[in-house]
Amino acid sequence: MLESKRKAIIFFVISLLLALTAGFLILKKVQSLNTNLGTMAEVVVANVDVSSRALIRPEDVTLEEIPQKYLKEYHITNVEELINKVSIVPLSAGDMITKNMLKQASAVVEENNRLITLMESDRIIFDEPLEALDRVDIIVSHRFDNKEETSFFMKDVKVSRVAKESNKFKGVQLEIPLDTAPQLIHMQNYADSVRIVKANVGKLEAEVEKEMANPDLKVEADDNAAKEEAAKEQAVEKAEEAKEENEAEEGKAE
Repeated sequence: MLESKRKAIIFFVISLLLALTAGFLILKKVQSLNTNLGTMAEVVVANVDVSSRALIRPEDVTLEEIPQKYLKEYHITNVEELINKVSIVPLSAGDMITKNMLKQASAVVEENNRLITLMESDRIIFDEPLEALDRVDIIVSHRFDNKEETSFFMKDVKVSRVAKESNKFKGVQLEIPLDTAPQLIHMQNYADSVRIVKANVGKLEAEVEKEMANPDLKVEADDNAAKEEAAKEQAVEKAEEAKEENEAEEGKAE
C-alpha cells in the first residue's frame, strides 16, 4: 500500500514538473512571437463602400488593428489625416486606406475636367496674385497674317491650386473641361501673350440672378457663349496656320 502510494506521488510530481515545463515553454514561445510582431497598431480602413473622387466622411471609415511590425509609412493611423480628402480609387468595406490613394479635395476635379498648369513667364502674365477657388479670365494676343489680335480666350475659369516659391506667387492650376484642354495648351505654347486676369465674381452672380429672373437673357447668354466658343476655335485654327506658315518659311530659308 505504501509502495503504491509512493509511486503515485512520484508520478504526480513528474507530471506536474512536465506540465510546468510545457507551460513555461509555451509562455516563452508566445513572448517570442509578441517580441517579433511588436505591439498592435490601429490603421484606418473603409467602413462602407466609397466611390472614387467622393469626399471621405468620418462615418465612412473605422479603425482596425495590425501588428506594429507590419505598420508602414503609407498606412494612416489618424482619422484627422482624411479631412478634406478624397480617394482616387473606389473603396469597398474593409479595404485598407493608404496615403497614396488620397488627394486633396480641391485638387481632384470632376471626371470630365482636367487641371492645366500655367506658370508665370515672359509670355504668361498674371495681373495679380491669385488664391485657390478664385475665378479668372484668359486673354490671348497673337498675330495672324501680319495682323495683331487680342481677344478673350476663356472666361470664368476656376483656379484649383496656386504655386508659390518662398511665399511668392508663381502660377496656377486651372480646372477646365476636357475638350478645351488641348486648345488652352496650344495657346500656352504658341500665343504671343497669355494674360490671366481675376474675374469679377460679384458681377457674375448678378448676371446669374438676372438670368433666373428673365429666361430670355439666359437664351441670349447661351448664344453669346456659342459665338465665343466658335471664335475661340477660329483663333486656335489661325494659330495652327501661323505655325505651319512659320515652319514653311523656316524650311525655305534653310
